[in-house]
Parts: sequence; structure tokens; C-alpha cells
Amino acid sequence: MRFTTNAYPREQRRDAWRFALQRLSITLEQVLDDPYGELVHFRSGQGIDFIRLTGTAQGWALDFSEEPGGLWLTLMMDGSARVTTGTGESELVDGDLLAARSESVARFVSSGDNRVLIVRLPPAIITARLKAPLPDHPRRIAAEAGAGRVFAGMLRSLADTIMDMTTDHARPVELALPEFLLSALLDNAPPKAMGGAAGMRAGLLERIFQTIEMRLSDPNLNYQQIATEHGISPRYLQKLFESIDDSFGHYVKVRRLERCRLDLRSPLHVQKSISDILFQWGFNDSASFSRAFREQYGVSPREYRKGVGDAPPEDMPRRGRPPRKDRTLVLAADSDEAGAEVVALAGDDAPPVTEPVRHHHLPANPQTVHWGYFSRALKPVLTIRSGDFVSVETLTHHANDDPERMVQGDPAAESVFHWDHHHKAIDRRGAGPMDASAVGRGPGEGFGVHICTGPIAIQGAMPGDVVEVRILDLKARQSGNPRFAGKAFGSNAATFWGFHYSDLLTEPKQREVITIYEVEHGGARPPSAHAVYSFRWTPQTDPSGRVHVRYDYPGVPVNPATIERNYEILRNVEIPIRPHFGVIALAPAHSGLVDSVPPNSFGGNLDNWRTGPGSSVFLPVQVAGGLLSLGDPHASQGDSELCGTAIECSMNALIQVALHPASELRDHLRDLDYPLIETESEWVIMGFSHPDYLKELGEDAQSEVYKKSSIDGAMRDAFRKARRFLMTTKGLSEDEAISLLSVGVDFGVSQVVNGNWGVHAIIRKALFTA
Repeated sequence: MRFTTNAYPREQRRDAWRFALQRLSITLEQVLDDPYGELVHFRSGQGIDFIRLTGTAQGWALDFSEEPGGLWLTLMMDGSARVTTGTGESELVDGDLLAARSESVARFVSSGDNRVLIVRLPPAIITARLKAPLPDHPRRIAAEAGAGRVFAGMLRSLADTIMDMTTDHARPVELALPEFLLSALLDNAPPKAMGGAAGMRAGLLERIFQTIEMRLSDPNLNYQQIATEHGISPRYLQKLFESIDDSFGHYVKVRRLERCRLDLRSPLHVQKSISDILFQWGFNDSASFSRAFREQYGVSPREYRKGVGDAPPEDMPRRGRPPRKDRTLVLAADSDEAGAEVVALAGDDAPPVTEPVRHHHLPANPQTVHWGYFSRALKPVLTIRSGDFVSVETLTHHANDDPERMVQGDPAAESVFHWDHHHKAIDRRGAGPMDASAVGRGPGEGFGVHICTGPIAIQGAMPGDVVEVRILDLKARQSGNPRFAGKAFGSNAATFWGFHYSDLLTEPKQREVITIYEVEHGGARPPSAHAVYSFRWTPQTDPSGRVHVRYDYPGVPVNPATIERNYEILRNVEIPIRPHFGVIALAPAHSGLVDSVPPNSFGGNLDNWRTGPGSSVFLPVQVAGGLLSLGDPHASQGDSELCGTAIECSMNALIQVALHPASELRDHLRDLDYPLIETESEWVIMGFSHPDYLKELGEDAQSEVYKKSSIDGAMRDAFRKARRFLMTTKGLSEDEAISLLSVGVDFGVSQVVNGNWGVHAIIRKALFTA
């Protein structure tokens, strides 16, 4: 979360800054009438809070006593502050560290510009590792040398990159931070500060613990080795453990179990088997490991990995965020053809329990996809919590352009595309009538074409909230046909809906041409695609007996005997890979089925290649549960998607979904009523010919939108949204925003083929120096 007072009118900045700090248990006590303040807050998966404060002269108090047993520390990054605690006053200057129990209250007063990092560690993090006594009162940590200097450097680097921090990035920090903190507290600490002789013994024990942490992966680790390394006898080592009612063997086992537990849920280790993980951390017997894991956590390793038993013991580190209270999530029950179901996801009296982040796998099959439409009445195929990870399989609706390469041997594709004269796995393809009474193409009429995996319900999501979809990884799905083992393919169809179609030069005009590409994703070269062959569309008879003179119905299998392949195309041309989702959508509030082709305020067929790995897509919630669908995976696309399609290629993705409640929306999410893309360096504002065509164009909106779209309308919408973004988020006046849009913002054509045409505005973050 990022907050800045510049986003508010001058007369509101003081109260807004006070409120922002108060939400993090920081009380503003002294401040100018027109203060400047910036707050950046990140919470790691295990609940460690990192708060970077930047501001003008002011005074505030830290009081985390509502969560006793934890610990906080501060790093003065710029400026200075007078700190008052229960033991007196002291001066903190650039580079100084201060640590204290959460029960200790401290007041900071800065007379000038300042920048400080606050780190708050929950009790579970501390009690899992700490055996030496914490200081009773706030204590300065020497940062000039030793462990304190390394620790301060790590914290400063973390503070400088906090805007880019992700849960995955934070995981190594979660492991290292307690170790560095304990080392820094013990380093050169006087006996009095350590609690006398007993404290010195505990300090030695902490150093022993650190050695054990570094050796946990060694299956031959034993107490004789550790005693020798620390210059003590094995008997004395045993007595040290007895003094804390523990033993060397039990402590090592518990620490190994905890490392295994973290890896079992980590998306970084999703490909590892349970055996790989347990052997990595020094266990050498699967059966005894499983018994020990169940004894420690009340659930087997396999059940834990699947998400069973997600309510861990109170003294175990917890991950994720608590569900919001007093909100009942009921998916709307409609009478739409897609079917409806009422699902209660959270009760009015749901306790605010912090849940661990889970990792789900969502395969593509006839039960988990819907083809060519969105609907608020679709039953969710998966329910997740904010912060959960999901591995998602997505299929391109163009796979049957070359079924030999893109369907055969792939169980998911075969199950979804199965269609013979006896059975059609997915009958509805589009939002049209099932009896094909409109134009006679087939059930659904192809009024919408994309295979969408989902929908995914997000617990607690309600209209007015914003859902963030973080695209962490996206890889082309390899062919399942042994003839093409290790290779991946995609299709580009230049079709009748393309911008070029009525403006061809050579005969035969108004032709449709399909080009099959191989998508390379490995080796020493940068990922790229190259054309394999192309063919002109010829009338194809589908398995139900309908003839398709044009490319007008999705998933019709191309009969290779009816086409002529041209392999002499695009020689010496390589296209850089830009994998992304064409379709990222929440369910619309519209009462009926909605064509998947025209994008709208809820997202949908955005077709902007910037929605690739490393990006986040923010979507406004229109219905309870949000109901997220993903599809139309692309290996590469240029701005405009001129001929009608990209390189349409089935892909597997790893995403993380975060829910931003309406009551907490700040900065670039304030008043968000359109799809917004954020990358590491840019905000991408999506404009459409009709910002909300379902509302604007009346009863026949899904037909009229194809007739009334223009670049002018899309450009106008992108301008208006970008102007609002700069005025709301950056606090610019209208005149300032217009000048910046003209001299520093790039507008581009997203697509001219989806009915509701798109123009985007790219606002570079580097434009803003503060």
C-alpha cells in the first residue's frame, strides 16, 4: 500500500495523513497545517510489517501494545529524530537502529525532513526463534560494525525497494531478518543488557541456534559438532538446552519441520515432491517425517500442501490476511442459461482469523471452463482467499487450426475440444441462442469465442472493491503429440473481423489466412516465435454437419485434406515472445450472458500485451465474489492486433490474487471504475470507444457495439481516464495534468478488432521524482 498527502487537497492533507498513520498504530502528535507525508506499507506472507515513512517536520508515537509479545525496530534513513521512551530521551541520526518489545511506546519528533523504516515482527516470528531475553526497554543497536552494520545495510536496501516487494521476494527476508536481529542484539551487548550471567548463557545459546540454522540441511548434524565449533563440551551443550526445557535433537527436528512446512506451501517449490523437500532439510525417512509433521501441526504433509487443515495452532506462524467481518458473500442467483447457485463464503460473525496463503491448481477441462461468454450466474469452480496463489491452465480457442500440433496428446485440450457426430464436450460457444436460430453457426452462435478458465470466487469481494491479479509466470503449453515433443505452437488468424479485411491489395480479396507459429521458449537465445506455414481458410464442415464458409465459429477442426499449406513464409523473421492474457475479467453485473469479445469496465478481452509476467491487472468488482475468469492466452501481439488475432497459444500461468476493499482504496485505486494495468515502470490506463457499452448502448448493446466503435471515442476515453488518474493519484491540477499528458505520456492503440476498440495511455513512473 502506498499513501501520499499529495493526492489530497491542501486543506485535507493533515487529517488524511493522521488517518493513514493511525491505521498502522502510529499516532500523529505534532504536524504543520500543510504537511507532506508518504507512507509505503508492505506485509509479508508471515505477517512482518515493513513501513517506510517520509515526511516534513512532525512528531508521532509508535504503540503496538495491542499485540504483546512481538517486537518493533526502526532505522533512521534520512534526517534525525528526538526519541522519548520510558527510560528517557535520545537522538537518532541517519543510520541508527532502535529495537524494542511491542509493549514499549516510543515518541519520535523530527524538526526537519526525514525518512524512517519501521519493521514490526509478530509474536509468532519471535517466539519461534528467540530464547535470549529481549531488552525490557527500547535499545539502540550499534550499526557501525559487525552484525549491526550488515543488518542496517539490508534494511536500507529493503526500504529503497519496498515499492517493488512481492510475497516471493520477501520470503528470504522473512528467514534472514530474525537471525540478523538476534545477532545484532547480542553483538557486543554488555552483560547487564543481556540480563547478567543467565543472559550471557542465553546469548551463547542463540549463537548455537544460528549455527544450527545454517546446518539444518546436513543429515549428519549432531551435538558433538556444534559443541566443538563453539568451544564447549557436549555435556555443557546438553545443559544449555535443558535450561530451556528442550533437547538438541528435539530442537533440530522442530526447526527442520518448520522449514519443510514453509516449502510445502511456497509457489517456488510447487514442482518439488514432498520427498525432495524433506530430504533437502535433513530428514532421511518419509514415514517418520510424516508422523513427526502430523504430531507438530495436526495434519499430514500431503493434506497440508493441498490446503487441508488451514487453521494452524495459535503458536504457529500464520500467513495471509484476516477476512473482513460483517460481510456476507452471496453469489447472485439468476435464471440465466448458464445456471445459478447461491454460495455463502463468509458469515456475518466470521472471526477475524489470519489464514495462511494457499496455492491452488486449476486445470482446464469441460467442468472448469466456459466458452465465449461471461455471466454473473456461473458457479465458481474454485474459491480462494485474498493473497492465494493459483496455477491456471488456459487453452486457446484457435487450437483446432492445427489439431495435430495443438490438441492431440494434450489431455486438457482433447477433453475441451472433443467434438464428433456423437458428442460435443462443450456445446455452448458464445452468448447467442443455443438453437442457433440467429445466424445458424451453432449453439451460442460464436457470439463470443474465448475459452475462459474459471470463474474463481474471491472470498469477501463485494461491489465497490478492487481485485488485483498479479501475473507471476506465463509459459507456452507444449504439444502433447510425440511427433512435436518439446515444442509449442500458436495460431494467427487474419479473418473477416480484422481491420485489414476490406482493404486488401491482391487477389483473392476478402480472404482469410491462418499462420501457424512455433513458439520457442528455451535455449540460449531470447524466446521468440517463427512461422511454420500458412493456409487460406476453405469451407470447413464441422462434426455436426454445418458448413463454415468463413472463420465464424470457434473450435471448428480444420481438415488438413481441404487446405494447401505454404511453408515458404516469413523467412528470416523472428518475433520476440511477449506472453500475456488477452482476457482477464470479473463477472459483469449484467443480468444475461455477455459476449466475451468486446472489453468493458469489468475487464474482459483487453488484448494489451502488457498484461504479462510481472504485471498486475486491477479490476473493479461488480458482483459478489468477483468471479475471475482468465483466457485468450497469447505468445505475442502488437499494438492494434490489426488482423484480428495475436499468436494464439495455450499457456500455463501462475497468478496471485489480492482483494482491495473499498474502504481501503487509496492512490491509483481510488475511484477506479475501469481496468488498470501496472508494470514495474508504468501505469497503463485502458480506454474504450464505449467505457461501459452495456449501459450506454441500450437493449441491443451487444450488437450495437460492433457498429459504433471508433478510435476517436477510445482516445477520448483514455484521455479522460488518464487526466482523472493524474489529478486523483498525483494531486495535479487539470492544467498540470493536460500539459503532462501532452509532453510525457504515450497513447497507443490497444486493439481495433474487438467490437469495443481500445486506446491506452502509458504513464511512466519515472516521470515522478517523489
